[in-house]
Amino acid sequence: MRRTLVFLAISGLLSCSTPGSKFYMPAEWQSQDAVWFGWEDESVQYYPMVVKAIKTLMPHVTVKVAAKSDSLLRVAKNYLFQNQIDTSKIKFYVEPGDRYWIRDHGAAFLVNNNGELGVADFDWDRCGYPEWLKYKYDNNQDSIQKYWSLRQETVRQTSKVDSLMAVAEGASILKTNIVHEGGAIEVNGKGTLILCEATVLHRNPDRSREEIESEFKRVLGVSKIIWMKKGLAEDPLSKSGRFITGKYFAAWGTGGHTDEFVRFANSNTIMLAWVNEEEKETNPISKMNYERMNENLKIFEQSTDQDGKPFKIIKVPLPDLIVKKVVVTEKSDSISNAFFGVTPAMFKISEAPRVGDTLLRIPAASYMNYLITNGLIILPTYVQAGSSKEKEEAVKKIFQEQFPDREIVFIDIMPQNWEGGGIHCSTQQQPGRKK
Repeated sequence: MRRTLVFLAISGLLSCSTPGSKFYMPAEWQSQDAVWFGWEDESVQYYPMVVKAIKTLMPHVTVKVAAKSDSLLRVAKNYLFQNQIDTSKIKFYVEPGDRYWIRDHGAAFLVNNNGELGVADFDWDRCGYPEWLKYKYDNNQDSIQKYWSLRQETVRQTSKVDSLMAVAEGASILKTNIVHEGGAIEVNGKGTLILCEATVLHRNPDRSREEIESEFKRVLGVSKIIWMKKGLAEDPLSKSGRFITGKYFAAWGTGGHTDEFVRFANSNTIMLAWVNEEEKETNPISKMNYERMNENLKIFEQSTDQDGKPFKIIKVPLPDLIVKKVVVTEKSDSISNAFFGVTPAMFKISEAPRVGDTLLRIPAASYMNYLITNGLIILPTYVQAGSSKEKEEAVKKIFQEQFPDREIVFIDIMPQNWEGGGIHCSTQQQPGRKK
């Protein structure tokens, strides 16, 4: 059925080509019709934040909630209702295969000048899981096949969610076999796209850069692509850990999503996560970020937008390093130790810590992982987690200067941060159609 839908959508585009029919991805600060959330039964620790976010969003934009089954959708409605949310004002959808992090597997919405809605339908492989298995098991094919087969069906189901969302919204589908996640898409709405080599090339090891660029230009309607090298140290691939200057740091992540470290503030202004010179020696993670972001800065300084104009670059401080000491256990109790349970099986076999070892867990904490919608910006707060109030005030001032007409609301999103995501990863915007 999915192939038929894709064929019909593409055929319609080819047969009805008009001057305003070309689809493109608008910038996130442009008008939005809705913000989507995914609801998953294994993600109960995230829902207090989801309640706060939905209450904050509802005066500004329509909220849509998707779940993989009718029964789970009933759970979502009941939970939201019990937390004083008027569920009659929320639109609910059953999307088989859906999961919590809807930004990454959900629809990458597009628009055109004819007032039509489209979706760029990327392939999905659970954020590089096949390549992670190769790394984890030192390319042992038996282990790779064994563990990939356990996930293959759920990955297949989740890969359909973006096209199901498109069908639900009456959107045309632009299919591509490039593997990609929504958290790694950053556009200015005028033709420029920022990508990160660490994720895009990793997900598509058998594709040339030229092939990859051609597909992104086709399905996102961009004309210029700027490649970053690496993302934040706190955002490694999957569950990763390493010894750095004698200490074992561990974090969960995607391998370098752009929504953790770089965002457009407007079509010609880039906000880049930053570590100051005086901070880089305070800990090894800050030093890694200092080096990575400086490399990315140099790329931006030598780049231009789609019209050949140089960018204005604004450095946005990263929060102070947040660390939790964790003892490695044989088996993780997912209920009592929802965020911090760590076992040797989570890591690369040849580099795994031993049971009883103490390691330092770090969250994917970044002010760049924010949500913007009509008249509103939701930013993560890190003061209660130990970052300085002065730094957060400086960040707030930057956002007030860049988005003077929007209300700024800070929300504690640490549960999501500990699992490698944030408010942006937890949502997906649906742009307003041109009229």
